[in-house]
Amino acid sequence: MNRQDVAVDGETVTLSNPGRILYPETGTTKHDVAMYYLRAAPMLIPWAKDRPATRKRWVQGVGTAAEPGKSFFQKNLDAATPDWVQRRTMHHRDHDNDYPLVNDARTLVWLAQISALEIHVPQWRFANDGTPQNPDRLVLDLDPGEGVGLAECAAVALLARDALEQRGLRSLPVTSGSKGIHLYAGLDGKRTSDDIAHLAHCVALSLEADHPDLVVSRMGRALRRGKVFIDWSQNWPAKTTAVPYSLRGRARPTVAAPRNWDEIIPAKVDQLDYRQVLARIAGGTTPKLGDVR
Repeated sequence: MNRQDVAVDGETVTLSNPGRILYPETGTTKHDVAMYYLRAAPMLIPWAKDRPATRKRWVQGVGTAAEPGKSFFQKNLDAATPDWVQRRTMHHRDHDNDYPLVNDARTLVWLAQISALEIHVPQWRFANDGTPQNPDRLVLDLDPGEGVGLAECAAVALLARDALEQRGLRSLPVTSGSKGIHLYAGLDGKRTSDDIAHLAHCVALSLEADHPDLVVSRMGRALRRGKVFIDWSQNWPAKTTAVPYSLRGRARPTVAAPRNWDEIIPAKVDQLDYRQVLARIAGGTTPKLGDVR
């Protein structure tokens, strides 16, 4: 069957080629991706709501290690976008882009239809009149350099949690579904993106000063060897991060998965795939957006 209608909130979204395998290693199909996003929608949407969504698409799937699939980022909506997809226009330096808002489950299933496996959003939201607001959360992206891995990222996450708490910010870890960990802290929206980027930079610099053998705050690849890079720059208004509960375009269908702090044990923590995340959602064991506020 080359087309399949998926019922979503009393409406339908048509999947073309629903049996197309997007993750060859696990045999995960476009239909599987759509069903994941449909079931994860109540958890994902609060993290994405009213934010401009950049999509990373693998139209023919992620491929294999020997033959990786081609991907591309898409910001502007094209003419084929259904008219029911909510959107906002953003002015860039020399052009305007229309971005989708991931505010409903139907849009998530449509993103699966176009093989937008990854959904990336900034840390700020649009106001009702379409103007960008101050950020309502801070993010630290803990990215392992050559020679280190998720265990070292977990160790740095624990250090960063304490550093944020010292500044009055409660944080939530998200195993990124890729190589590292994202750390989120809720904000009251009173400070600008510049203010929050400066705060995140200060946290990264302080951890680098206290743990120079483990942490680096600068982006150079050579500097990152054997250390965990704290990418504080994702708090700039033009930067985006894979939204929690987004799939990732890796060999396996892993997910940017919110975790409880008691799971962040350097010797034990691992990335989770979409089946594991759905089981956590069903069991009520995955933390919610409100846990960072």
